[in-house]
Amino acid sequence: METNLQSIGTWWMWLSFFAIVIVMLFIDLFLVGGGKRHRVSFKEAASWSIVWVSVSFLFAAGLWWYLDSAFTRELANTKTLEFITGYLIEKSLAIDNVFVWLMIFSYFAIPLELQKRVLIYGVFGAIIMRTIMIFAGVWLISQFHWILYLFGAFLLFTGVKMLRGNDEEPDLDNNRMIRWLRSKMRVTSSLDGERFFVVKEGLRYATPLFFVLVLVEFSDIIFAVDSIPAIFAITTDPFILLTSNIFAILGLRAMYFLVANMADRFSLLQYGLALVLIFIGTKMLLLDIYKIPIAVSLAVVGLLIGGSVVLSLLKNRRDESKSSDQ
Repeated sequence: METNLQSIGTWWMWLSFFAIVIVMLFIDLFLVGGGKRHRVSFKEAASWSIVWVSVSFLFAAGLWWYLDSAFTRELANTKTLEFITGYLIEKSLAIDNVFVWLMIFSYFAIPLELQKRVLIYGVFGAIIMRTIMIFAGVWLISQFHWILYLFGAFLLFTGVKMLRGNDEEPDLDNNRMIRWLRSKMRVTSSLDGERFFVVKEGLRYATPLFFVLVLVEFSDIIFAVDSIPAIFAITTDPFILLTSNIFAILGLRAMYFLVANMADRFSLLQYGLALVLIFIGTKMLLLDIYKIPIAVSLAVVGLLIGGSVVLSLLKNRRDESKSSDQ
């Protein structure tokens, strides 16, 4: 396999990308909902999810137009397909992260109107962590090509494990990080608005919301370890790697509130995500034997995720029909 890691990104392309990210973050953090504490409705979450996806595909269209006019149609098609495929893979795998967030917020009984601040930090943390991991991964692959096989084996193992242990849920009562934090810090017995820390009788206490923040940030790291290797199966271009990944997580907060309102309707989605990891892991292990075309990868990922959503809806309809007949 060719390990040329040269990027199509020029200085002005990187600058333009970071400018778009800053503007989108400003809109997401300060304009959506007016930056105020409030309960995000399904309609609001759906509307902003459409906005973020549309911006991402507009970026893809702009990338294709520039590459087509400045270089060749073949390069434009290849790089744009790489971006879209990487974006859909990262967006799909982010859904698994969202389900974990739901479980964390539910366990600590955090009202929806108090979840916004934690999610803001979660998105920031995800952007920083993934940027570091992507550039670290690019450097490692440029030095040690065989690491791609480790990534592939890891993804294959993770996908099989997810498929076999799909119904298992993390046990927060025995979570080592939570137990360690409780042994090192004073903790209040109840929430205090959006505060992470409060002072009582001259002593500083952490609130349960702080524990939620720690778990959310920790889950970002865990899922980045799963998702970052997946995109290296599609491309090793640093510009495509970072842009597709960051665009996928920019709208993560809106997607969270969207999924939070309909999580129970997609009971089979986890299986689709597991199969995506198995496919990508297999693709990486076969890189030097047979390179699966990017268009095929895009179609397979779309089919697995779309199929699991459709099957979930059909299963719900069948279950509802059985319930009404009884």
